[in-house]
Amino acid sequence: MGLKTPLYDTHVAAGAKIIDFGGWEMPLSYGSQLEEHHAVRTRAGIFDVSHMGIVDLEGARVTELLRYLLANDVGRLKTPGQALYSCMLLPTGGVIDDLIAYFMRASWFRLVVNAARRRTDLAWIAEHAPRFGVRVRERADLAMLAVQGPEARAKTASLLPAAERTGALEIPRFTAADTHSWLLARTGYTGEDGFEIMLPAEAAATTWRELVALGVRPAGLGARDTLRLEAGMNLYGNDMDEAHHPLESALGWTVAFEPEGRDFIGRSALLEVRARGCGDVLVGLLLEERGVLRAHQPVSAAPAGAASSRRGEVTSGTFSPTLNRSIALARVPADFGPGVLVDIRGRPHAARIVKPPFVRNGRAMIEI
Repeated sequence: MGLKTPLYDTHVAAGAKIIDFGGWEMPLSYGSQLEEHHAVRTRAGIFDVSHMGIVDLEGARVTELLRYLLANDVGRLKTPGQALYSCMLLPTGGVIDDLIAYFMRASWFRLVVNAARRRTDLAWIAEHAPRFGVRVRERADLAMLAVQGPEARAKTASLLPAAERTGALEIPRFTAADTHSWLLARTGYTGEDGFEIMLPAEAAATTWRELVALGVRPAGLGARDTLRLEAGMNLYGNDMDEAHHPLESALGWTVAFEPEGRDFIGRSALLEVRARGCGDVLVGLLLEERGVLRAHQPVSAAPAGAASSRRGEVTSGTFSPTLNRSIALARVPADFGPGVLVDIRGRPHAARIVKPPFVRNGRAMIEI
C-alpha cells in the first residue's frame, strides 16, 4: 500500500479512481476528467495536493543558505508572505527539484517541494543546513488544497470570518498570508487564478467538504496534468530532471545570475553553458494533424523520409480540452522550427513550434 493523504478516505467515498503517483495513492479523477478540466477553466475546482512536501527552514542565516541552494535569489523577497519559484541544482546544473519558497520572516522560510522528490530534497538541504545553523522541519502535520479557477478565490474567501474576507481577496499574486489557521497562498499549477491552502491535516476533510458544498468541483491528477500543460508549466521528471539544466528546460528566467557575487550551487556550470550557447531548448508544440502527442515521441526537423541524426523528443504531451488540439512540450535543437515532424506510432505528423503558455485564464494564448 502506498502513502495516503489526510483526504484519502474522502476521495474513496466520492468514487475517485485511485492510482499510484510517486508512492502516493492519489485520485486520478472522480468521473469525467474532461468535465473536471473545464470546471477549473470556467468556474472552480479543488485538488488535494497534500502529497507535496512542506518544509520549514529556520535560523538567523536561512536567507544565506537559500541564496546558496537555489538558482533564483530569495534575497529579493522583503515582505512577509512573498513567494519565489526556483530550481535547486546539482553542481553540474542539473535540476534536483523545482519548488516555491515563501519568505515568512527574516529567520523563517517555507518551501513547497514535489512529492516524488521530497526525500531527495530533504537530504540535500539537510546536508548543507548545519553549516548555516538552519533547522529543517518537514511539516507532515499540514495538508494542502489547491482551489483553482475564476470563482476559486471568492468561494474560498467565503469560508473565512467576515473580517478576514476582504484581506484574503486582496492577497497579491505569488504571495501568501496567515488567516483562519491557514497559510493562504495565491499560487497554483493550472494557469488560472486561485489559492493554495496550507492548513492543519485534521481540518482538511471539513474544508474540502465545505468548498464542494459551495459548488467547487473535485478534480484529480488527470485534469491537473492537462491544465498545467495548457499553462506551459513544467513537470519534474518529464520536462526537467537531474540530467538537464534550467537553460535547456525553458527555465532560464528562474536563474538569477545577478548579483555576480552570489555563488549558488550550479552557477559555474550554467555560466559555461551560457557562454558556449545552449544546444537544446524546451519549446511548445501544436500538432497540425489528427493524433495525440505523448512523452518520448521523436521530433525531427527533416522532411519526411530524409535521414538525419539530429532529433528532439516530446517531454510532455496531451490532448488539450480547451483548444481541442494536441499540444506538447518538447526538447529540440535550438535551430529547429517553426515546422517539425513528430513520430507517432512510426508515422511522421506535422507540428508547429509555438511559445507557451497555450492557455491562460481560460483564453487561448497561441494561434490555432
